[in-house]
Amino acid sequence: MRTGLRAALMASVVAALAAATVTPAAAAAVPANRSWSADLAAGDGSGVRTASGAVTLDNADAHPAPHDAATPRGAEGGPDLAPTGYLTLDPRTLARPTDQVDSTVAGTTPAGSSVVVDVRGRRADGGWTEWIPSTPTSATGSTAQLPETTTVVQSRLVLTGGPGAEPVVTGLQQDARPVAATEGVPDRARTESDPLTYSVFATREGLVGGTTSNGHVITDRDHFVALPSRRALSARDTSDYSVKVCAANGRCAFAPVWDVGPWNTRDDYWNPGNVRQNWGDLPQGTPEAQAAYRTGYNGGNDQFGRKVSNPAGIDLADGVFWDDLGLKDNATVTVTYLWTGSVRTSEVDTEAAAGAVEAKAGSVQIRSAPSTDAPVVGGAADGAAVPVVCTAADGWLQIGDAQFLPASAIPGAGVVGACGGTGPDSPTS
Repeated sequence: MRTGLRAALMASVVAALAAATVTPAAAAAVPANRSWSADLAAGDGSGVRTASGAVTLDNADAHPAPHDAATPRGAEGGPDLAPTGYLTLDPRTLARPTDQVDSTVAGTTPAGSSVVVDVRGRRADGGWTEWIPSTPTSATGSTAQLPETTTVVQSRLVLTGGPGAEPVVTGLQQDARPVAATEGVPDRARTESDPLTYSVFATREGLVGGTTSNGHVITDRDHFVALPSRRALSARDTSDYSVKVCAANGRCAFAPVWDVGPWNTRDDYWNPGNVRQNWGDLPQGTPEAQAAYRTGYNGGNDQFGRKVSNPAGIDLADGVFWDDLGLKDNATVTVTYLWTGSVRTSEVDTEAAAGAVEAKAGSVQIRSAPSTDAPVVGGAADGAAVPVVCTAADGWLQIGDAQFLPASAIPGAGVVGACGGTGPDSPTS
C-alpha cells in the first residue's frame, strides 16, 4: 500500500506568501526553426487552469504530492505535501535534430511554489525517451539534456504550490540547440535492445476514489501501476510508459504507469547510475526503498527521511493486483519496463475485444494458447502497450512466451509475421 505519499494536505497556510514576478531574460536571436513560444492554451492539463493565455495551479483539482526539490519535512517526519499540476504541451517537430532544449518561463512563482519544465524526445523507433526535468540555469531559465538526438520534442509544465502560493505561467519560450550533422558519424540513437527487466517488491495501491499523479480518478479494480519517478509518468489515459509485471504464480499483467510512488519520487532505479536522478551509487535495478529496508541504506530512510517499512519498488492498482496477477498479498514480482527497449508495442483496446473474448472490466484476459479454451495466465489493461511478437492461428496475436491475446484486442498492431515463419518479419513462437 502507498506509504504516506497521500497524507492530508495542510488545511491552510498561516499567512499568504508574497508573489515574486519573473520575466524572460533577453535572448539572442536564433533561427525560427529552432526557437518557439509554446502554445499554453493547446496543452492537456491536470490540476491546472488555462485561461487568457496563462496557466495557473488549481489547488482544488491538483494532486497532492511531495515537492520535487528538497523541502522541510512535516511534523511527523514525512514530506510536506503540496498540490501539483501538469500541463502537457503539443509535440514540436524541428527542422534539425537536437539533444538539448533550453526553456525560459514567464510568470509568477510565489515563495513556496515552483515551476519545472520536463522535456522528452521522440525516438527513432516511434516511442519516447523518458521525461527529463530541466536543470535551472538562471532565475527563469533551465535546460534539458536529452539521452539521444531527435527531431520531435515535447514539453510538460509541472506546477507545485499551495493555498496562497499558486504559481502562474504566462509564457514559455523554448530553444532547441541543433546538433551538427557530420557525415559518417552515426546518430546517438539506441541500438536494437530488449527492455530492462528487474525483480522488485510490489505492494497494492488501493486508494479507490483518490487521484493519481496524472489526474486519473482511481476506480474499483483499476488497472495501472505506480513507479517512484515522474520520468516515466504517462499522461492521463495514455500509455507512453507501460510495464509488464509477472508474479511467481506464472501470471503476468500489462499496465500503464499512471502514478508516482511508492516511497520516493526521484528514484528511476531501472536506469544506470550515471543517468539515475538520485542514488546513482546503488546497483541498477535496486530501488532505494529496497536498499533502505534490507541493508540500512540512507539510514533506512526514504528521500524524505521517513523510516522505510517495506522494500517496495512498484505499486499495483487493485485490478492488476487481484484480477490480472491473482495476488493475495504483497510479493516480489518481475517487472519489464517496456519503453526502455526497442521492442515494437501496440495498445490494447478492451472495447474492440468485447465479444471476441471474455474480459474483466478494464482488462483483456491473456491466454496460454490461441484459444478461448486455453487457461487464463494474466491480463492486459485497456490502453496498455504490449509487444506483438507474431500472428498465431485463428485471429490471435502472441505477446510473450505462452501469452496470447485476440487480434481484435490490438487493432493497431498492423501486419505482423506469422508465428513459426521463416521470413524477417515472422518470428518463431
